[in-house]
Amino acid sequence: MSRPTTDHFDGVRFLNPLGAPAGQPFSAVPRMMRERRTPWPAWIDDAPQTPPPLDGARAVVTFIGHATFLIQTAAGNILTDPMYSRRAGPLNRLGPARVRQPAVRFEDLPPIAAVLLSHNHYDHCDRPTLGRLAAQFDPLVVSPLGNRPLVRSAGIRRVEELDWWQASAASPVRVTATPAHHFSARTPFDKNRALWSGFLIEVDGLRIYFAGDTAYAPFFRDVARRFAPIDLALIPIGAYEPRWFMHVVHMNPDEAVRAHLDLGAPRSIGMHFGTFQLTTEGIDEPVRALAEARRLHAVEPARFDTLAFGASIRLT
Repeated sequence: MSRPTTDHFDGVRFLNPLGAPAGQPFSAVPRMMRERRTPWPAWIDDAPQTPPPLDGARAVVTFIGHATFLIQTAAGNILTDPMYSRRAGPLNRLGPARVRQPAVRFEDLPPIAAVLLSHNHYDHCDRPTLGRLAAQFDPLVVSPLGNRPLVRSAGIRRVEELDWWQASAASPVRVTATPAHHFSARTPFDKNRALWSGFLIEVDGLRIYFAGDTAYAPFFRDVARRFAPIDLALIPIGAYEPRWFMHVVHMNPDEAVRAHLDLGAPRSIGMHFGTFQLTTEGIDEPVRALAEARRLHAVEPARFDTLAFGASIRLT
C-alpha cells in the first residue's frame, strides 16, 4: 500500500525522527558478532507469579519480562510486546534463548483486550505468542504503520496501525503512538519497511508511557510537552554494548535516566534486560549501571528503578 512521504518516511522506507537513518548497516554486523560477550547463566529458575487483582486501583502494572508488561485497568487489560516463546528468532529455533521463563504464566493472564506492539523485531513481535493470544482472547493489536500483514499472519483478526502522534480509534483505552529512534527488520530484505514506536496510554486520568525499543533522542522532551504530566514511564535499560554499534538503537542506563528526566515522570521502571542476551554486557550490568546513573544525575531510587520479575505496582 502506498503512503505519502513524511519527515520519517521516504516513500519506501521509514526513518528515525528528523529523518535520521535507522539502524546500523548490515556490513557492521560481522564486526559486532566478533565482540567478546560476558557469559550469562544458562537458566534462572524464578517462580512464576499471579497478577494481583485490580481492587479499585486505576491501574496495576506487572513486569512479565523483557518488554512485556501486563497493564490491568477497569476499561480492559493490555499487554505490551508480548513474548512467551523460548527463542527470539525465526521459527523459534534460531536466535537467543531466554534465560528465565515469563514471570506470569500464559494460562494465568487475565482476559486481554488490547496488545501494544512497538515494532517487528523477534524479541518484541513473537508470532506464536500472538497466535496464542488470538485463540484465547481475540485482542485488538495496536501497532505502528506497516505491521498489519505480519500481525494478521499470526491469526490476529483486529489490527490498528498508527503513525507517530496518531491516537487509536478502537482501543478500549486511549493509546497514542509516539516516536522512537530504532529500526525494523525480520529478514535481511525488509529493513525499515515497517515503522517502530512507543505508546502513551491514557486511562482513568492516568498517563502511562511505554517507550518500546529506542536510542536516546530529543523526542522524549516532545512526548513530555504533549502529554505531561506522565504518571509512569516504562523505559529500556539493557542491550546497549558495545556502544559503537548499539548507540543508534538502544539506550544505556545513563541515557535512560536522561530520558526519565526529559519525561518528567514521578516514577520510571526499567525494562529490556535480564531475559535474552542480545548484546555483550553481563546479565546484571544494566541494573548496576542504572544505580550509578541515578547517583550521577541525583535521581532517587524510588524515582527510577526496576521491578522484580513478576512484581507489580499499583497506581491508585
